[in-house]
Amino acid sequence: MNELLTPAETGEADRLTEAGGTPGLDLMARAGKAVADVAALMTRGPDTRIAVLCGPGNNGGDGFVAARLLRNVGFDVRVFLLGDKSALKGDAAEMARRWPLPIRAATPDALQSMYLVIDALFGAGLSRPIEGDAAELVEAVNASGLPVLAVDVPSGVDGASGEVRGVAIKARRTVTFFRKKPGHLLMPGRDLCGEVTVADIGIPESVLETLKPRLHENAPGIWISDFNWPTDGGHKYDRGHAVIVSGPALQTGAARLGARGALRAGAGVVTIVGNSTATAIIATQVTSIMVRSVSGAKALSEFLRDQRRNAVLIGPGASVGPDTVADVLAILKSSASVVLDADALTSFADPEDDGDRAEASMGFLARNGDRGPAQPSTLFAAIKGRQAPVVMTPHEGEFKRLFGELPGSKVERARTAAEQSGAVIILKGTDTVIAAPDGRAIINSNAPSWLATAGSGDVLAGIVTGLLAQRMPAFEAASAAVWLHGEAASAFGIGLIAEDLPDVLPKVLQKLYAEKPRGRR
Repeated sequence: MNELLTPAETGEADRLTEAGGTPGLDLMARAGKAVADVAALMTRGPDTRIAVLCGPGNNGGDGFVAARLLRNVGFDVRVFLLGDKSALKGDAAEMARRWPLPIRAATPDALQSMYLVIDALFGAGLSRPIEGDAAELVEAVNASGLPVLAVDVPSGVDGASGEVRGVAIKARRTVTFFRKKPGHLLMPGRDLCGEVTVADIGIPESVLETLKPRLHENAPGIWISDFNWPTDGGHKYDRGHAVIVSGPALQTGAARLGARGALRAGAGVVTIVGNSTATAIIATQVTSIMVRSVSGAKALSEFLRDQRRNAVLIGPGASVGPDTVADVLAILKSSASVVLDADALTSFADPEDDGDRAEASMGFLARNGDRGPAQPSTLFAAIKGRQAPVVMTPHEGEFKRLFGELPGSKVERARTAAEQSGAVIILKGTDTVIAAPDGRAIINSNAPSWLATAGSGDVLAGIVTGLLAQRMPAFEAASAAVWLHGEAASAFGIGLIAEDLPDVLPKVLQKLYAEKPRGRR
């Protein structure tokens, strides 16, 4: 059930189901029943007055079915149509014909004396902004404060991107069918949908073999088979050696957070490296993490010749500048898996974004138009020229500075960036997207709002590095790390700070271990 289908793919699933012998009218009837079932749970009893707002398409047809079923069990239901009944076509027209009472015009006055609103105006495939009378109605619904149950997606939400087309209804709950859509998880659609129920309306699972969806909602079932659990007789180096590159003396906290994330994620050995001043400070703060004075690109290259040091994180607190550029390029020449975060990304920012970059980089700017190696194309070429994987973990600002203003939804932008760079991309946010160069993508949905706290991204980068050290494939490691990060934050609760995340991680891993598929060590 983790596959996500775009509106176009959902339409194709409907078409394949009908071609297989299931009438569209039956699918609409089941969809309407699913809506009615959830609506009944949102009321105070059969005397509840419900307004069903129907649009001109199949979404409206689902609303007509729900209205009739709710009326049949005693609810006081009023149906309001946006547009003319004569314009309805196909199955929607038939379901409107079966409604036994007058159909009224959908205006803001329809909301008076109502307890619940069923939004069946527009579905997930809305192709243009809601305007005019429809926009006035949507705004009136939001202003009313009434609980709203949305059919498929709240009207105005693009089911493919989660974007708002003009205006959009804010629902308390949403009922969708067969599979969720990207718009249920991507912001701001995720916030507008409320609780989402996925209803089975008789579309067979076999249609997925034809559709072959490449977008999923993040869940352990996607990557658990690639998770490497400790085994009897194992050695610490069997679980990999993660190397965390520290920044200067006053910026070592980020590296320590990343190192603890890597260690708690299961890396057998973790070493923080940096200049002698920074490592002297770090050595007073850590115990189970090793510390080595290794400074400069040449020294890093020498240090990473030991192939047991098989995963490297650089970026947290590294500082933005030519030294970080040189360190990144040296690391990319090694055989280790690499995680690039924060300053390791901004150091290669596009020259067109120097204004934003200056604000984030404490003044490291190109002079006289000569940027040397510090440009995105150099970074991408270095990534594509190596065998071992690279994972990048930008937030939206870092992403823009590195990739510019890419078109499309968050998923499409992450996919484009992964293809351009050759790296697995973790585009962070409430709706974090993980994308691979081959087009696979995942949307994460388990991150609580209190995870937005200073240093949490450093811990995430460390978790990714720890999983890569254990030789987990890069896309699966990135997806697992993001999920574990969100679960740990949820397990801790409000008041979380970044330092709490690594210490909560063992509880999350223990639960995951207890639920792992049988036969996995």
